[in-house]
Amino acid sequence: MTMSADEMHDGHTVGPNPSPRIVMMGLRRGGKSSICQVMFHNMQPLDTLYIESTTAPTTSVFSSFIDFAVMELPGQINFTEAMIDAERIFSTCGALIYVIDSQDEYINSLANLHSIILHAVNANPNINIEVFIHKVDGLSEDFRLDAQRDITQRVTDELLDDGLVNVSISFHLTSIFDHSIYEAFSRVVQKLIPQLATLENLLNVLCQHSGIDKAFLFDIGSKIFVATDSSPMDIPTYEICTDFIDITVDMNNLYAVDRRPKTATRTDANTNAGRTDSSNGVKSIPQGRPIGSTSRLSNGVILYLQQMVKGLALVCLMRKESMPKIALVEYNIEFFRDALEQLWLIG
Repeated sequence: MTMSADEMHDGHTVGPNPSPRIVMMGLRRGGKSSICQVMFHNMQPLDTLYIESTTAPTTSVFSSFIDFAVMELPGQINFTEAMIDAERIFSTCGALIYVIDSQDEYINSLANLHSIILHAVNANPNINIEVFIHKVDGLSEDFRLDAQRDITQRVTDELLDDGLVNVSISFHLTSIFDHSIYEAFSRVVQKLIPQLATLENLLNVLCQHSGIDKAFLFDIGSKIFVATDSSPMDIPTYEICTDFIDITVDMNNLYAVDRRPKTATRTDANTNAGRTDSSNGVKSIPQGRPIGSTSRLSNGVILYLQQMVKGLALVCLMRKESMPKIALVEYNIEFFRDALEQLWLIG
């Protein structure tokens, strides 16, 4: 009997598996389940300490500007077994995320990763390999960088020894206890968006004509940023924007008018992004109430948030000198919203 990609699902799946799909792999206790629970089910990082090891394939669905499924495979999967069909798993896969526990001895993980890459690339030469060097919150800054250099060198050397020179592979330092996991997952998702260059160009034009210093296009539920403009980005700025989304959504729910009991789903993210649904922990806002907020930081920087289409939110950082032109900013944002909607419909 062969285990196919279509059979790999559980109760976390919402609707049919969309494409492209992300496959998440790694050895047992590496942190795969914790990442999925924090990213897609709104679990607090400390609560992940009580998660049991994954014993069967599970799937979480992400519905935003593009729809895709994140499939988590158990650490004990062995592709040399006849029941595992690597071709079916990887042939329609957009990205493979391999999670390495940086606080443990990772030699066995690297050997397992190399074997998986060989099967994945053979089934799908265009697959993106994303290595999450995970649980770095327990390491010093120097040790993090040393581990990243060592893992990168070992993996690339083994691939070169096998003659694999064109493999698309990236390495990310991640932790569920800070925003690094969100940034890393954002980078993974962005590679799967065919319209990414157009989105970035639209954000560049918006910033140029509106006096905006930095602009992000976020998925509200997961806090993954789908795109940003071409200006330099730093982690503190990203953290401020994600925290601002949380505050705005919480305040919006606090003063919500429509309190009729309704089941929130991710499929109608344009009207539901923000409220927490008890079935899957995904946030959505009350129906018919697009969220928006403006706030001034102590250093004078203005944070501006406006909900867009498909559960997306535009978050901008502006100087206080731009506030007198806020009418122009909002006028340009409306044009951006229309362009975004047309781009989504075409895509």
